[in-house]
Amino acid sequence: MTTTVADGLVARLRDWGVHRVFGYAGDGIDPILAALHRAQDDIELVTARHEEMAAFMATGHAKYSGGLGVCLATQGPGAVHLLTGLYDAKLDRRPVVAIVGQVVATALGSGYLQEVDLPTLFKDVCGQYVQTVTTPEQLPLVIDNAIRTALATSSPTCVIITHDVQRAELPESLPQSHGVVQTAAVVGRPRVLPQDDDLARAAEVLSSGERVALLVGQGAASAVDEVLAVADRLGAGITTSLLGKPLLDESLPHHCGVMGHLGTTASADLLAGCDTLLIVGSSDPWTEFYPEPGQARTVQVDLAARNLGAKYPVEVGLAGDSAETLRALLTLLPDDGPGRRSGWRDTVEQGVRTWRAIADERAHQPADPLNPQLVVHELSARLPADAQVSVDVGSVVYWYARFLRLPTGVPAHLSSTLASMGSAMPYGIAAKLLHPDRPVVALAGDGAMQMNGLSELITVAHRWRDWADPRFVVLVLHNGDLAEVSWEQREMEGDPRFPASQTVPSFPYAGYAELLGLRGIRVDDPADVAAAWDAALTADRPCVVEAVVDRRTPLLPPRRTSDTVDGMRRGLDQEPDGAPATAQLVRQHAQETERPPAT
Repeated sequence: MTTTVADGLVARLRDWGVHRVFGYAGDGIDPILAALHRAQDDIELVTARHEEMAAFMATGHAKYSGGLGVCLATQGPGAVHLLTGLYDAKLDRRPVVAIVGQVVATALGSGYLQEVDLPTLFKDVCGQYVQTVTTPEQLPLVIDNAIRTALATSSPTCVIITHDVQRAELPESLPQSHGVVQTAAVVGRPRVLPQDDDLARAAEVLSSGERVALLVGQGAASAVDEVLAVADRLGAGITTSLLGKPLLDESLPHHCGVMGHLGTTASADLLAGCDTLLIVGSSDPWTEFYPEPGQARTVQVDLAARNLGAKYPVEVGLAGDSAETLRALLTLLPDDGPGRRSGWRDTVEQGVRTWRAIADERAHQPADPLNPQLVVHELSARLPADAQVSVDVGSVVYWYARFLRLPTGVPAHLSSTLASMGSAMPYGIAAKLLHPDRPVVALAGDGAMQMNGLSELITVAHRWRDWADPRFVVLVLHNGDLAEVSWEQREMEGDPRFPASQTVPSFPYAGYAELLGLRGIRVDDPADVAAAWDAALTADRPCVVEAVVDRRTPLLPPRRTSDTVDGMRRGLDQEPDGAPATAQLVRQHAQETERPPAT
């Protein structure tokens, strides 16, 4: 049988260790689909319900595996649909390769059916590498460069192949001749360490501080032990970015939880009270929650030198691998850090205890009908130690950040920097396909489920019988509202909720799950929440937990001034049913003001 370029593409992916491609069919990639069919024992094609979901799945695969994600789409609209998932990979710095079909080369420039200028379309999101394969001999080098670049830069890349080239014959071997470039399916990773002088300067800054804080992001994934060792040496408190949340044990007495708008009072107090800050692998955008400029001498560690000082005035920037850099720093730090001698660590731990008391009160406050904080809080004690968690965008992120304590080693991912709704279901599917013997818990709001989650629930129903562990639990917070947008309007603009914009139509999520042959549990009574989680996590098939929750539960940023609360109240005062939300808002703000930061 003649080996086509499409067959060569699939073989090259296999050479790179790719075993799964996420995509959606179309005539612009028919030869590639046929090649995947012939190679289905080696590479699995996972068909999503939409190309955007395929790109999200590829990004999710990259996040949960720590490796490369690959997505596939046809020309024209199929290619356009990939963009959101690829931007998610770009902004959260994950390696993904998009393989895209194109109309036959002889028709390019004619305004042909489904013809789109694909290099221009992808030149921003795949800015590190986007290339069109125009001859069979070019295929290996383009695939190799796309994958190598994606892995080396932690970003998405794009390979475009016209339909006629896909079905062209691939030479058995490339000639040794001018203009023919031969490459290999090989990539390497450097050992990156800062200069010795910079390490010495950083050690001096950190050793001089009496109130040291660590801000830890996803770039510290390989440096957990080193982060804890540095914190203990300096007597420091720890807070994390949203992406850094799964890395560290949040039960530690000096772990203040997530920072920022959706963070904890303990994290806000830590950053407001420190005189020294060590940022490790984070470029978190919540700049208003950093220490006041000039308040804290700051050291930042990041593998990407361009991130150093990009969000906060940094005195010493250390460009290097987090684990290697922190190990080198530890040899220069004193055995008994000033934070321990000054009593700072005790202050930090008191702040953590204060937050935990506030969180417990909030989770158990009455609501109509359910308190969403309680729903997520009750999951913490029940989340399996081998679970994988996916989280959507919206108010559910606040409850995940504040109320879900992840067992050590449990991965959790979401669209953080792009903050795109609709990520939980494709992420969860990618995680489940990667580890079908482990349970998955996906957390989503009703807006995200209606945007695309319901369609990908069909994918779950289609595939679950192949999984060693059938548990795939989807929590839908059913409040009939795009709640985060509603609260942002009140907080940022002082405007009331706009029902035409934010209302989410009612839908029977649990009933729909049952219609698909899955388990559906609808809960609207606080007394039934724990039992609902127990039933879902022991079900013999995927399960949707539809929790009917109160849309009026405030999304109050930590330690905000009365002016912020007053702005929210102005918006609520203009709403005919705003009084219950105002009462909750006032109560939550009082919980914080009655427990000021420890000193």
